[in-house]
Amino acid sequence: MSDTKGTPNPDKPIAFSPVWPVPRTAVIPRAADEFAMLKAYLEHYRETFELKCAGVDAARLSERSSPPSTMSLHGLARHLAGGERWWFAINFAGLDAPMLYYSDDDPDLDFEGLAGDPLDDLATWRTECDRSRRIVDEAAGLDAVGAVERNGSYTLRWLMLRMIAEYAQHCGHADLLREGIDGATGA
Repeated sequence: MSDTKGTPNPDKPIAFSPVWPVPRTAVIPRAADEFAMLKAYLEHYRETFELKCAGVDAARLSERSSPPSTMSLHGLARHLAGGERWWFAINFAGLDAPMLYYSDDDPDLDFEGLAGDPLDDLATWRTECDRSRRIVDEAAGLDAVGAVERNGSYTLRWLMLRMIAEYAQHCGHADLLREGIDGATGA
């Protein structure tokens, strides 16, 4: 801890959570404009999910390591890829793209249909994240409105906050799943 002038104070405790053993590249600035902050937080959570999957044997990515839940890191990758495409590409940008890992007949295909290669599905998630980044960068600011209304119109600001919340929730799931696979913990 430090005093109000930034000078370390040895009389106050310093608490740190365990740190993930791989350096992070996504940095959340302590002072920036709203757009930069939202982009940084979304990147932080995308990177967190990436790190939770890193180093896991491909066969174990599909492991449902937190019973009775049927979630797996593989299923989360599929779910997050589908969410990136659904919200950024299909709804916000209005692109004509097919749904990923979803059908009206099988709405839980993302978590249940794990027959594919988990590494391919992680690559699909990365590709969808890249497309979402381009869509955000090309948007006319945070007040830009999505092309497709779903229960009313929404702005890019709303969408980014919604995706940050989505990733925060699923990174918590990924924490438990990864710890169940090999005991790895950390933020």
